[in-house]
This record gives sequence, C-alpha cells and structure tokens, in this order.
Amino acid sequence: MNTSTVGLGTLDYVIFGLYVLIIVAVGLTVSHKNKTSSEGYFLAGKSLPWWAVGASLIAANISAEQFIGMSGSGFSIGLGIATYEWISAICLVLVGKFFLPIFIDKGIYTIPEFVEKRYNKTLKTILAVFWVCLYIFVNLTSVLYLGGLALETILGVPMMYSIFGLALFALVYSVYGGLSAVVWTDVIQVAVLIFGGFATTYMAVSFIGGDSGFFAGLNHMMDTAPDHFEMILDKDNPQFMNLPGIAVLIGGMWVASLYYWGFNQYIIQRTLASKSVDEAQKGLIFAGYLKFLIPLIVVIPGIAAYIIINDNEMMSRLGEMALNNMPSDTAADRAYPWLAQFLPVGVKGVVFAALAAAIVSSLASMLNSTATIFTLDIYKEYINKNASDSHLVNVGRFSGIVAILIACFVAPLLGTIGQAFQYIQEYTGLVSPGILAVFMLGLFYKKTTTKAATIGVLASIPIALLLKFLPLEMPFLDQMMYTFILTVAVIIGVSLASSDYDDDPKAIILTKKMFETSSAFKIGSYVIMIITVVLYAIFW
Repeated sequence: MNTSTVGLGTLDYVIFGLYVLIIVAVGLTVSHKNKTSSEGYFLAGKSLPWWAVGASLIAANISAEQFIGMSGSGFSIGLGIATYEWISAICLVLVGKFFLPIFIDKGIYTIPEFVEKRYNKTLKTILAVFWVCLYIFVNLTSVLYLGGLALETILGVPMMYSIFGLALFALVYSVYGGLSAVVWTDVIQVAVLIFGGFATTYMAVSFIGGDSGFFAGLNHMMDTAPDHFEMILDKDNPQFMNLPGIAVLIGGMWVASLYYWGFNQYIIQRTLASKSVDEAQKGLIFAGYLKFLIPLIVVIPGIAAYIIINDNEMMSRLGEMALNNMPSDTAADRAYPWLAQFLPVGVKGVVFAALAAAIVSSLASMLNSTATIFTLDIYKEYINKNASDSHLVNVGRFSGIVAILIACFVAPLLGTIGQAFQYIQEYTGLVSPGILAVFMLGLFYKKTTTKAATIGVLASIPIALLLKFLPLEMPFLDQMMYTFILTVAVIIGVSLASSDYDDDPKAIILTKKMFETSSAFKIGSYVIMIITVVLYAIFW
C-alpha cells in the first residue's frame, strides 16, 4: 500500500469525476421516457429485466451501512456479522417463491397499498406514516451520517459539507427521473462498488501477506485472529449479545431478514417494477448470488484493519499516517475509511467511487420509496384524491427534496454511536417483528382480522420495549424473535375471539398455480441453499 498521500490525487479526482458524470448522464437520459406518468415515475413503467432488478436490489441494499457500518462490525466482531448477508440469500428465495407472486397478482404500487387491500385504510395509513418516518429518521439519516464520516476520514471534508454533497448528488437524477433513473444507474453502481470493494480487500490482505501475497495474507489473518472467523459465537464471546450463537440460524435473524427483503418498500419496489413474475424471481436469485460476495468486500477489510492495528511491525510499515483516525472498539466504523487512505493513487479513486456508489444508490432508492409512499398512500388518499399523474409526479419530487433536507440536519446527531450497523439493526428491530407478523398472517392465515392486525402491530412496540429494557440481558435478535412470537399470538387470539372462527372476508385466496416457478428459479434456489450450508460448515 502506498502511504504517500492522505487525500485523493489528481488521477483519483479524474476517475471520481468521470463516475459522477456517467451516473448523472445515464440517470437523466433513461428517465426521459417515464418521468411524467405515475407508473413510469414510481414503477419504471413495469419494464425492468431480471438482471436490472437483481443489480438494483444489491445497489439499494449495499450502502454506507455495509461499507462503513458492517466493516466496523467486522473489525469488532469478525466474519460472524456476515450472517446478515448469507441468511439474506435464502430469504430472497423465500420472497421470490411465496411473497412476490401475491404482491404482483394484486397489482400494487406500494406495500401500504397491499395493507389496504388485505385489511383497511386505517392500518394502511398507520404503516405508511411509520415507513415515511423510518426512512427519513433512520435509513436516510444513517446513510448520510456514515457517508459523511467516510468523506471526513478520507478527505478531511467537514461532516456537514460531506452530508449535503452526497444528498445533492442523489437528488440530481433520482428526484427528476424516478425509479427508472435509480434502477438503471444502479446497474452501473453495483459494478463499481463490487470492483472497488474487491480492490480494497485485495490491497489490504496483500499488505498483510507482504511479499507472499494475497492468500498468504488471508492465511495469516485466520491464524492470527481465529475468533474473527467464527460464524457461530460462543456465549463467553464479548460480542455474543450482538450475535447470539446458534440463535442467528433459528431465531431473530430470520425476522430481520424476512421483514427487510419481503416487506420493505425501497427493496420490494424493484420487483414490483419488473416485466413479469418470472423476471422478478430471476432478479431475486441473481441478487442472492451477489449477497455471497458482500462479506468479502466489506467484512474482510474490517478484519484486516483489526489485524494491522494489532501488529506493531505492520503499523511501522504504514508510518505516521497509521495514527490518523484509527479505528478502535469505540470507533469501529472508521475501519474502512482508515484503510482507504493507504491505497495507491488511481486505486483510491476507484474505491472512493465505489463508496460513493454504495451511498448514493441507497439514498436514491430510499428517496424514491419515501416519495412513492407519501404521494400515493398519504397525499393522494387524504389531500388530493383527484390529482393528475403529472401533479403526483411533482408531489413525489417535492416530497423527496423535503425528506432529504430533514435527514441532512438530523444525520450529524448520530455521531455518538459506536457500531452503526448493529445500532441500526437493533432499533429497526423494535418495529419490524410486529410488521412481519401482520404481513405473514395476512398472507397465509385466512382468519386474521383487521382489528387483530391493528392491535397486534400497536402492541408489538411496547412488547419490544419491555423485552429491551427489562433486566433480562437478552440479545436483541432474541428480543426480535420473542416479540414476533408474542405478536403472532396476540393477532391469532384477537382474530379467533372476534371472528367466530370464520375466514376473514378479505383473506387472500391462494392457489397452487400462484406459486409455480420456472426451472431456472428452482435450480438457482437449490444452489443458493447448498452454498449457504457449505459456508456455515467451513466457518462454524
């Protein structure tokens, strides 16, 4: 690794500038056809092929939360944090097989719209307001904060300037062009972020290997810190409360992943915009394969930073720059940007573009989904029922601008957190079990009533808070599992007490044909499950 430059060199700025120009140009160009109709703006005219769906899913998912937050958890915890990625691969299969066909069959634009069709308008509004607040105050703010932290660490750009710069970049094309601009730029961004991520991993691990190279470095890492390559943590591991052993395979991890991939507007919106159910399912399988690569480009660099910092000889090779913004147990999220400052000129520009791609693609996705829910589920429903398509598109643009401005001012307040990835998972986990219970029972339990679902989703939050703040010393993933189970019990109990054991009139009628899949989907699903089992067997 070259230690001669702290910031970016001229070549780095040229590479990054080209990346920005390409993204903006592509975003504005592809958005022209679909920018005026609501279906075109919010669902890209339902024209997306499988490869665009899969690439866009990963680009929307991989953000500063992963590059900075998950890398920080790799520094503190190790490879175990990759369970979020590998379990997600199987969840993508489940979403494609069991959830997506029902959503597309109902012809919905938004997840809250499905809630209205299955339950009623009141519950839809409750969840729509919740999601708008969650996207603004948790998702957008966390991505902006972690992105700002990266720019501040790598370039020395003040936090607020970094945050507003990232926000402006995302706004330039996503607010104007809608989902078409977001998805087609995502195809480019996912290629950039994977290539740039691999560059960081290769350089960091090769540095550890010295003259012997990459694989020697990887072996050295596994020999030096074997506890950082365990997927299932023992109870005496200091990080057990974050990843509670075998419970990650049979407990709350499934609640977190199924909620995120199955009922999260800014994720599922891409599949709703696909050409067909089959194209959407193939896109989910493609995304599942890409999920296996993510730990290699975001977790391994965090572990590499841990190895380097705890090796005096390696630190001396890096020189005085190694002391700048060093990651630590209380500032683990500095691990990735700390490593990036040692990359050679040119490579650093590619990695910086990859980091920007991860941040901006997620910001654009969240903005589009926030605008979609606000416009279609709140504004059109309660403010202007007769709004024209062009008016709804303009409202979507304006609401996106307002949302990111709010997030820009809230983001710096997150500066007191340690492992941002764990923090985001934990506090999203206060509400996700209740919502997952409402959807799962709404889809597959015909006796579920609107009254029961409303009581259940409202009761789930105090249940989660009670489990969190009682002196139980319970890992938050276990809290999520028990919250989900208790919420399911509440919904079933209320449903049976109020429905005379009859099926609800709005129950989903499921047919065998609805869940038929292509041979490509079946084969792809089996391969994903085999790979997952093999990975856990190797790193158990």
